[in-house]
Amino acid sequence: MNRLIVAYKPSGIGSNKFLYSLKRKYSEKKAGFAGTLDPFAKGVLLVGFGSHTKLFRFLNKTPKTYRATLWLGAKSDTLDSEMIKDIEILPELSQQKVAEVIHSLEGDLEYEPPIFSAKRINGERAYDLARAGREVVLNKINSTIYKTKLIHYAHPFVTFEATVSEGTYIRSLGLIIAQRLGIEFGSLTMLERLNEGQFFYENEKALDIKSSLNIPQNYYLGDYDNIRYGRVLALEDFRVQEAGTYWIDNGNYISVVTLNAAEVKYELGRIEC
Repeated sequence: MNRLIVAYKPSGIGSNKFLYSLKRKYSEKKAGFAGTLDPFAKGVLLVGFGSHTKLFRFLNKTPKTYRATLWLGAKSDTLDSEMIKDIEILPELSQQKVAEVIHSLEGDLEYEPPIFSAKRINGERAYDLARAGREVVLNKINSTIYKTKLIHYAHPFVTFEATVSEGTYIRSLGLIIAQRLGIEFGSLTMLERLNEGQFFYENEKALDIKSSLNIPQNYYLGDYDNIRYGRVLALEDFRVQEAGTYWIDNGNYISVVTLNAAEVKYELGRIEC
């Protein structure tokens, strides 16, 4: 079975373990997902079966929107509820102040990623080093925060939404919110991914590939048997000859090619729709 779906991962299970349950559900051996979710997190997970796992890098899956609940004053090395070791009792804040601070995140943001993250340090995952009690020093990263919104504030819990660029750490955003409110610590008690780009959860229905791609369509004007059999393609046989990566509609399947002045390169030969 070759298809793409949007699944909904529950909290308390790793993405790989959840993927295994989907393989069993659909009796498929080959499957993969586009962007992992921590066991603590829940929400949208873009899953491909069969050859459709090759499509992930060409899909319109950014920006992403998350909803999170932040516990102000809760100290945790993981920046979530997994390893809370101290709680500071704080006076209640004004809702306007909380909303202003959340809104202040919008724009380009430089910050430190969580030490409990999948980033690699000399080939090792940061979270493995942190759990082993070894020192973890990570370089700052940059994210774009497109939109933020305060959903609810019931002291000391703040629920907010953030629409962000790929690779943004929402746990770090929670800590930044706390610190901009003058509070030293803050940890997430809930994290949910609402969408990845245009993809929302709709009961795991199969996605239409042609409307899911983030690359433009081009048209091959030569003999389609050339694509069908993986023959060398000539630049002059394409309607659009500008350099770039394009998808070609071949009826029941698509192809993805990259054009430049020197050659036409296959990115994907034939992917069934």
